[in-house]
Amino acid sequence: MILKIMTMTDEKTKQKAMEAVAEIYGVDSIAADLKEQKLTIIGEMDTIAIAKRLKKIGKIDIISVGPAKEEKKEEKKEEKKVEEKKVEEKKDEKK
Repeated sequence: MILKIMTMTDEKTKQKAMEAVAEIYGVDSIAADLKEQKLTIIGEMDTIAIAKRLKKIGKIDIISVGPAKEEKKEEKKEEKKVEEKKVEEKKDEKK
């Protein structure tokens, strides 16, 4: 989950945001970028609970919600392998 927090302009606000999110069950890791005002949260957690907590700190924009990009790459590789096996099976059937 990637969020943009408009009021995250200093270390104090960054720390408040990270502490608020850290208390939520299922959060594995948190990364904050002050320049872009982004907060990246990784884990199996309730995204609504995170949004509610961060709204107390300031205005937020949800940029993206979903699985991590690395997981998507692995899934695509697995899908390609499955498709290749199906193609090979069809070739064997034709022979």
